[in-house]
Amino acid sequence: MAPITLFFGANSSGKSSIGQFLMMLKQTVELPDRRAVFYPGGPNSAIQLGSYHEMVYGRDPSNIIEFEYQWFLQEALNFEDPISEKSFSGNELRFSAEIGLKNNQSTPVLSALKYELQNGNNSSLSIGMKHMTKSEYQVEAINYPLIRKQGRVWQPGAPVRFYGFPDEVVAYHQNADFVQELNLQHEKLFRSLYYIGPLRTKAGRLYTWSGTEPDSVGFAGENAVGAMLAARGRNISLGPRKRNILLEKIIAMKLIEMGLIEEFEIKPISDQRQEYEVKVRTKLSTDWVDLPDVGFGISQVLPVLVQCFYAPPGSIILMEQPEIHLHPSAQSALADVMIDVIKSREDYSDRNIQLVIETHSEHFLRRLQRRIAEKELEQDKVSAYFANVSSKQPGLEPLDIDSFGNIRNWPEHFFGDEMGDITEQAKWALKRRLKQETVAPSE
Repeated sequence: MAPITLFFGANSSGKSSIGQFLMMLKQTVELPDRRAVFYPGGPNSAIQLGSYHEMVYGRDPSNIIEFEYQWFLQEALNFEDPISEKSFSGNELRFSAEIGLKNNQSTPVLSALKYELQNGNNSSLSIGMKHMTKSEYQVEAINYPLIRKQGRVWQPGAPVRFYGFPDEVVAYHQNADFVQELNLQHEKLFRSLYYIGPLRTKAGRLYTWSGTEPDSVGFAGENAVGAMLAARGRNISLGPRKRNILLEKIIAMKLIEMGLIEEFEIKPISDQRQEYEVKVRTKLSTDWVDLPDVGFGISQVLPVLVQCFYAPPGSIILMEQPEIHLHPSAQSALADVMIDVIKSREDYSDRNIQLVIETHSEHFLRRLQRRIAEKELEQDKVSAYFANVSSKQPGLEPLDIDSFGNIRNWPEHFFGDEMGDITEQAKWALKRRLKQETVAPSE
């Protein structure tokens, strides 16, 4: 995935599966129950995937779920083997796991997990756990000899959730303390993941804010105004050598650039109350009105803009249809906003924001292609995938975007049959004109 990663595809093509699966893993990491391998979600969860039978391929409980991903660490991981005194380091982690049902049980079991610490293309070490019996696991390591403590050889119990080495791994070995850092790095990864769903909450006339700082704008954007108020002291620049701007002013500026409003402000209704109102002024109007009195698209895109600039540095933001309810020119302008997001800086450092976007917008993609051609956006800053269900082997097809913004492997009917519609319209227009010319006017 690149700083801007796009997923396209027809409805029910499976393009949401990547984001939903990652969000389920995040829900599992944050679940208090350390024994739960997967937490598919409850009534107030971002994602609800149902039982194992409902989420596994083909709804066949005999199938297993395997997954693997690799990520860059914000800070390199360094440690020393206390036995050999050999040093190990890496700036990337690769993780894989295998999960399935055992012995006709309804609760999924973690069959195996594995971490690989990498430094560039070189592997420093790998370590994992493999299921042996009903409650016991075996620890396996490569390039790192684990030394057992003296005494009876006990096998550790089940891992923590889907990713974590249990305390027994450290307790039973003389040199396994570093696995706790692997657990922590995994938790850091999913704490950096934020999600905005495809339908955001409707705009209100009054917003209550108690002075607390929300973790995010919320799955439906319900905390967007509170986040803006909490971030009133934050300054962000939209690239190197660009001036710092207050976050609230950036949001207003982007809404103006998208052609949605002329002015924007948040103000308290009284000094003695914790309620605020959002006022906007639209084009060709001198009147300030409440947010519900303008187009629905503004209330839908506002949480997207706020989350993109409110998220802490190093965040990964998953969003579904950020362009929903926007007209085509605003969809194109939204792509420019996303470019500003990945270029943004705070406290003189890159914010290092990654955007993972599921979209149906051709206008959004076309603007990114144009910016690549104009050299306003580096080619490697964008990756795009098409969920193809028409082939014998359904899957995600990477779109090959060249340095001029062209897509070399444009899928058939990617955004509908545009040329087919144009051809048929011209054909029928010609037929009707010919028919009109051959029919004599009635007297």
